[in-house]
Formats: sequence, C-alpha cells, structure tokens
Amino acid sequence: MATVNYDAYKVTRETFRALRDDVIVEEMAFKERKLQSGIILLDDDGKGHGIRPRWGKVYAIGPEQTEVTTGQWIMVAHGRWTRGVKIADGNGETVIRKVDNADILLVSDDDPGADDTLADAIDIYQR
Repeated sequence: MATVNYDAYKVTRETFRALRDDVIVEEMAFKERKLQSGIILLDDDGKGHGIRPRWGKVYAIGPEQTEVTTGQWIMVAHGRWTRGVKIADGNGETVIRKVDNADILLVSDDDPGADDTLADAIDIYQR
C-alpha cells in the first residue's frame, strides 16, 4: 500500500512562476464570515448555500497576464478555481490555487477582509 505525503511542497516565491496568462491565488476566503451586525456565518463551503464568489490574493501571474498584478485581491466566480496545493515559502505555509481568467469578477488593490457583502450581491445578481 502506498503512503501519501501531505507535507507542503518547498518552493520560493522568487522561483515559482505561472505560465502564459495564468493567475495563481492564495488566501482564498473559505473560513467563517462575520457580518457587520456581528452575526457569524459558519464555514459553508461544499453546501448549497455556500455557492458564492470568493476573494483571493494574487500570488503569481504568468508573463502574458495584463489585467492583474501580484499582491492584488480578485473576486472569482464560484467554483472557478482548482483544488489547493499547500506550499512553503519564506513567508511560511500557504495554499495556492489556479483561477480561470474569464471568471475574475472584481479586482481590488486593498484587502477586502471578511466583508463579503459585495460577493453576496454579485451572487444574487448572477442568479
């Protein structure tokens, strides 16, 4: 029986590169959310009511990518990202994912934080 290694892949941010116009994100928001009113919404990923766009921080971009830059925050349509891969770099461990370029809904230079009000509004509009 084969054993599976769940340790993080060791890379450096300087040697990691995306191809073509690919966008790689980290810090995708899958955790619980706290609304401005103080109500806490538990982690809902994988459930019907958890279908919504999510924010992620751009970790790396390919040389042909012209619409976003590393360090920006992007909102991605629900499910338009790959499964996460855990990596370790100079900043510690993080989970990165590739997102579909055509499904980037918004770009922000600032961290949107836990405020998913805009994500919920877009989700309602898309229905």
